[in-house]
Amino acid sequence: QVQLEESGGGLVQAGGSLRLSCAVSGRTSSTYVMGWFRQAPGTEREFVGAINWSGGITYYADSVKGRFTISRDNPKNTVNLQMNSLKPEDTAVYYCTAGFRLGRSLKDSDMNYWGKGTLVTVSS
Repeated sequence: QVQLEESGGGLVQAGGSLRLSCAVSGRTSSTYVMGWFRQAPGTEREFVGAINWSGGITYYADSVKGRFTISRDNPKNTVNLQMNSLKPEDTAVYYCTAGFRLGRSLKDSDMNYWGKGTLVTVSS
């Protein structure tokens, strides 16, 4: 089993930045694809971005491309999501995920492990 725990969520003004972190524990493996998803109130969960095992390949949803950056530190078993130029529409619960598939738009079913999520609120 793999446990994922997000941190770093909170309230930020539009245009600001926030950095989310995900601590990976349990049966850790640097070969996992790590991803971030988010779910805004009243909407379905959506793909935000993903990174391959080496960190050399990343994919992002069009809505966050150029503003969000995913990175990973395998020796420390952490994955980060740097969010810049935040907009009110970025308000959501953000989930860290781990799996074995990498693609431009992953689905919930592509990921094997999920964190409990951390709330990001962007005020206008």
